[in-house]
Amino acid sequence: MSFDDAYQALTDHDDDARWAYGTGFADPLAGVPTALPDGVDHADLAAYCLMIGDDALIMSHRLQQWVTRAPELEDEMAIANIGLDLLGQARLLLTRAGEAEGGGRGEDDLAYLRDPQDFRHVRLAERADADFAHLVARLLVFATWRLALLDRLSASGDPVLAAIGAKGVKEVAYHRDYAAGWVVRLGDGTELSHRRMQAAVDAVWPLIGELFEAHPVELRLVGVAVDPSLLRAEFDGVLAEVLRVATLHAPGPGAGPGPSSAGDSSAGDGSAGDGPVRGRDGFHTDELGEILDEMQGLARATPGGVW
Repeated sequence: MSFDDAYQALTDHDDDARWAYGTGFADPLAGVPTALPDGVDHADLAAYCLMIGDDALIMSHRLQQWVTRAPELEDEMAIANIGLDLLGQARLLLTRAGEAEGGGRGEDDLAYLRDPQDFRHVRLAERADADFAHLVARLLVFATWRLALLDRLSASGDPVLAAIGAKGVKEVAYHRDYAAGWVVRLGDGTELSHRRMQAAVDAVWPLIGELFEAHPVELRLVGVAVDPSLLRAEFDGVLAEVLRVATLHAPGPGAGPGPSSAGDSSAGDGSAGDGPVRGRDGFHTDELGEILDEMQGLARATPGGVW
């Protein structure tokens, strides 16, 4: 890019690029076949793209709330960049979901005009962070899980999902390393930082189980989607090593294998039937409503507005 100053770089819009990609960058899907793959149920493909797209979108929003609150300026920049990486992934995935739906909805419609029960992310993504230790513990869990998922997604039978997976692996590898570095730094630091880091690990642990519960959509999309249950061994190995180096310990069985149903802002009649209560089915905590109030406020106040 040939810009005279940083401000010009940020305000140049000749290429119609959006903020999540900066300006002057090539289309991340350039040269990738975008036709929907043969033999794949389009409704299932749309639902799957919403699942992993919503994971990135909601986690990105939570991360941006930490800008100006991190311990150092460098960490604010790192967290902002991680959030932008995830926002870029979300944009690609929500666009693909709209294409698979075939109803004319685009990324903005799916991000700004859905109600809480229509979101399909895991609950880990929406959890608020009590302090910086909670943030890095949650990011470590999220990035370790997502990195394993994207690595396998790079072999998807849908060329678009495969390209998103290959691009995302490079980004999320940094996200995981950044979070792991802070977990080790705090866990193996002072008595106070160790205690607070252990409390953060204890708090995030009950949310882990949901990450590996295979949804029927994921199981039907053989060769296209990733079965999350296959990621558990890799995830456990990485978490165990980070916790060992950080002189932390995994909570015992009493911490609970999955998310609690307390505080649900649930779809339908508030019952998940005989299945697990999970975000993939639109069952969320009240925290999601607070996120959407902030994220969707402008778009809903000015329908059809462009900015």
